Amino acid sequence: MRIGELAERTGVSRRLLRYYEEQGLITPKRARNGYREYGESHVHVVLQITGPLDAGLPTRIIQQFLPCLDTPQTIYVPDVTTEMIATLRSEQAWLSERIECLTRNKDAIAGYLDKVLSVKSANNGGRATS
Repeated sequence: MRIGELAERTGVSRRLLRYYEEQGLITPKRARNGYREYGESHVHVVLQITGPLDAGLPTRIIQQFLPCLDTPQTIYVPDVTTEMIATLRSEQAWLSERIECLTRNKDAIAGYLDKVLSVKSANNGGRATS
């Protein structure tokens, strides 16, 4: 199948599929005319990549444990390395820090919005406006 069909079947853009290829996550065959050719197995692999990527893991880490993914959202680990464990712990810590930062920012914006709306309401004689 060509890249357009793979994109359609997986919901991943052509551009992102090319990026996966640049990062070494997928390796299509090439036709004589240079077009990428994907097999059924690529559909499965692309679906495996999207979950961890959506969770915030960078492709360099996904590449490390991609061989451990069996079916989407399922992980089997026949030979876990201490490097893999350390990398995943590091990413988990980074994501936790990022969540805390985003939560602080969300709370600050909510406080600002509440203040702005209360001032606006007071300036309009208590009438709520949008």
